Amino acid sequence: MRIGRRAFVGAGSTLAGALILPSWAKAQEHAESAFLQDDVDAGMLPPVGERLPETPLVITPLDRPGQQGGTWNHALVGGGSLSMLVRYQGYEPLVRYNQDWSGLIENVAESYTINPDATEYTIVLRKGHKWSDGHPFTTADVQFWYDAYFTDKETSLGSNAWWYADDQPAQLQVLDEQTFKVVFAAPNGLFLQQLAWAQQDQLTRTPKHYLEQFHIRYNPDADALAREQGLESWIALFQREIGMQDDNTFFQNSRRPTLNAWRFTIAPGENTEQAVAERNPYYFKVDTEGTQLPYFDRVVYQMVADPEVLLLKVLQGEIDVIDQYICTPANKPVLFDGQANGDYSFYTLKETAANVMAFQLNLNHVDPIKRELFNAIAFRQALSLGIDRQALIDAVLIGQGAPAQPSMREGDPLYNEQLAKQFTEYDPDRANEMLDALIPERDGDGFRLDARGRRVSIIFEIDHTRTTFLDMFALAIPMLQAVGIDAQIRTMDRSLWETRVRRGREYDATAHQFGANSGIAAMLDARFYVPMNSNCFYAPGWALYYTQPDNPNAIEPPEAVKAQQELYRRLGSLADPAAQSETMAEVLQNAADLFFTFGVSLPADGYGVVKNDVVNLMMEMPNSFGWPTPGPARPEQFFKT
Repeated sequence: MRIGRRAFVGAGSTLAGALILPSWAKAQEHAESAFLQDDVDAGMLPPVGERLPETPLVITPLDRPGQQGGTWNHALVGGGSLSMLVRYQGYEPLVRYNQDWSGLIENVAESYTINPDATEYTIVLRKGHKWSDGHPFTTADVQFWYDAYFTDKETSLGSNAWWYADDQPAQLQVLDEQTFKVVFAAPNGLFLQQLAWAQQDQLTRTPKHYLEQFHIRYNPDADALAREQGLESWIALFQREIGMQDDNTFFQNSRRPTLNAWRFTIAPGENTEQAVAERNPYYFKVDTEGTQLPYFDRVVYQMVADPEVLLLKVLQGEIDVIDQYICTPANKPVLFDGQANGDYSFYTLKETAANVMAFQLNLNHVDPIKRELFNAIAFRQALSLGIDRQALIDAVLIGQGAPAQPSMREGDPLYNEQLAKQFTEYDPDRANEMLDALIPERDGDGFRLDARGRRVSIIFEIDHTRTTFLDMFALAIPMLQAVGIDAQIRTMDRSLWETRVRRGREYDATAHQFGANSGIAAMLDARFYVPMNSNCFYAPGWALYYTQPDNPNAIEPPEAVKAQQELYRRLGSLADPAAQSETMAEVLQNAADLFFTFGVSLPADGYGVVKNDVVNLMMEMPNSFGWPTPGPARPEQFFKT
């Protein structure tokens, strides 16, 4: 989908699903939450009218206004799935995607304006907005994030949309307590779209009044405080408390104040059986009747060991809304049959991923022989020809799909037929011919031998919660073995997978999905087309070269890959949507020629499960981590009858 002109227009207009009405808190009486009434009566909390900003964000409920109260029953699978929390209670950026992913709407920011060449963004916060502990949220928090984390070489752990041309950060200009300006040296037409991407808007997650105690510049005793907690220095303490190490660690802290609808009282990891989040008394949104959101008082996540346990809980009616882990084609029949007993029904997910599963060889492997072989484009093409995609689609996806590489969806203006269709036919004879030209020697069992006489083995390391992947590999492994490759699979807990694959280099290969198959989403998440972030498991060193060239683990890519990275960098410098599309088309054509990864099928529509008493859930929505499902559908306005 393309971002329309509305995404570049300053705020102030009425947008679908959200209204911004000046001085709402003064013009409207607000009923107090029964969940918080005792604290208000005891003087521990001010009344709701004093807790809201002067101009709260007014949300029009999808179906109808609800009532406060109740518990959202949820679940998390495995120790490494905490990044999923951004979908349910962590999506509160300055601006967010609208419900059809066609543009942006205001969120934490009350308004924004952009100059004509997209080099200056002026952002206005809400006067009176407060963190969950009642402390004001102002531009002082923005300045703290900029100084203590973003531009601090000792504490910063990565790049984001504020880093731009020639590794120069955008300049922050604080104008007053509510207004700041972001200034780039060159046009950056995708800046706000990047901030709206899941977990990218760090400055809405950085309460100065809490975090400054852990930074040596603000607290001279921060080192001593770190040692008291068994840490080497204040740097480790600050990084732990700010929680930006990776997508999983941010939510493992019940002490840090938040702007989110719910605040953890028992964070994941603080209890082995469940995590609990309770309503944020200072949440900045109300419905059209003046009721402070969220409607649910609590979100309770059951911590389950594997998808099979979760499936049983769903069938027993213990989970209110779920579309991750267990909503696979293979599980659809049993879930369909269990609707009456579990008192649930289904909603539709419009799949936005570039493929259902992308095979990714580690092109930066530490073993030089494997690295050379994996980097031979013909080797990857041959493996692709050795996969009978239709067999995988029929058996695992119940016939839903068609052979395709990671690519744009047909019909999208950026669709590239070569990228989508090349080397998708099942042709083991041709695969063998291509492999014979590269590695002709075989052992007594028919497996090919590398330049050192070793069996050519590829171990695919897979997160065991990806049950669809496991089912596909059960069929794909014999296919690869049939063309002389000793393919194997190693499954593991998500947390170990994150360590070995996302943060490691000593793996042979893995498989994953996501990316994007349309418009602006593909421009922002081009993981399969250019090594550009930590999701590019086929080239972790090259991706680091793009984001952090001075990182000791960064690897300088070949010239063709560097040219691709520079082209993608130029895409981000363009302010004109037409020029963005033209440049993205070049990126996709180069990706077709470079053939970084190979896939199975573009995804068919998916599904989720929702209890029949849940109200205001969109019954059809995009399925994406970047969007991130169901975050832009506003879980704060879900309730149960």
